[in-house]
Amino acid sequence: MYVIIIPDSFKGTLSSTKVIDRIHAGLRRHFKDLEVTEIPIADGGEGTVHALVHALGGTEYTCDVQDPLGRPTVAKYGICGKKAIIEMAEAAGINKVRPEARNLAEASTYGVGEMLLKALNHDVDEVIVGIGGSATNDGGVGMLQALGARFYGESGQRLIGGGKILEHIRSVDTSMIDKRLFDIPIVVMCDVTNPLTGPLGATYVYGPQKGGDEETLNRLEMGMKNYRKVIMNHVNIDVDMIPGSGASGGLGAAFVSFLGATLKPGIDSILDLVNFDALVETADLVITGEGKMDEQTVYGKVPTGVSKRCVGKKAKVIAIVGTEGKDARATYDYGIDAIVSTVTQNMSEEELMQTAELRLDRAVDSMCRLLRIGAELK
Repeated sequence: MYVIIIPDSFKGTLSSTKVIDRIHAGLRRHFKDLEVTEIPIADGGEGTVHALVHALGGTEYTCDVQDPLGRPTVAKYGICGKKAIIEMAEAAGINKVRPEARNLAEASTYGVGEMLLKALNHDVDEVIVGIGGSATNDGGVGMLQALGARFYGESGQRLIGGGKILEHIRSVDTSMIDKRLFDIPIVVMCDVTNPLTGPLGATYVYGPQKGGDEETLNRLEMGMKNYRKVIMNHVNIDVDMIPGSGASGGLGAAFVSFLGATLKPGIDSILDLVNFDALVETADLVITGEGKMDEQTVYGKVPTGVSKRCVGKKAKVIAIVGTEGKDARATYDYGIDAIVSTVTQNMSEEELMQTAELRLDRAVDSMCRLLRIGAELK
């Protein structure tokens, strides 16, 4: 039996690699004639570098960069052959700033640009960037400054900083951006479709969870609207017409408009990178999963991103999940053949954390026993 194990992490409890380890161990206890391909998944957010380096057999590197508030921090990136894997959150993630220290107007993506430049030194021919979990709302101007761009105000003064400079920008000079960035494709893994501005834009949808109060959000929204005009004047692109331009506080807009990047759903990017379509051609079983399967799963989450690629193939798809939420079974219409939940009774959050591996082992054991029964019934 050839099995592909390709789950997302169980957020807050188990990493995707840990989930894979437990599933693989359970399968080995029940099946002797077994071939397994392991593909840890992260959809562009936290853990993307580790997951892809593991899946593609690359190497992780570290570099010194600025965090969202300009303080020194260490970020990691991956090199897989000639591909650079960048995780925005390594430099500008919300996990880099304690809740009481968050300052949305000051926060900057400068460290993301620094990390990009470090990765380019490996003579890569493609850059894959995961954007998710940012602490910023600067439209990517911080990153662009690190790459060589310069922003100017009404009187021609040079502007330096993060989100606070957006409303003052009148022009931009991109002539000093590192030319290597224009010679290679840049793919940005982005799983949101928010525009840059408006009620569904970067500021009002994601700003509150990054510490922005009403006054700060209103000022930053004014800045984003001004920034949108600057982009249109500079490159003749209306970023509000590009789904995902508002991702990570507008970082998506900077990548698309100034660096010519392509925005692509995270799960599709990863499946393409690991050549999943070829792998599944000969697979008998695909095991995927996530921490909570609910009505959101069908909108680009890992399990249905995987299962849709399996439709029409011989492989059956089982999703092992932490819990089943509302409309979890709608995933049956997207190629999921069965759902196995690790939570079978009401438990406190502490109990869930403490028993995560045990519950996963039991769920895998039950799945394997049912698979054996099914094989014997044929």
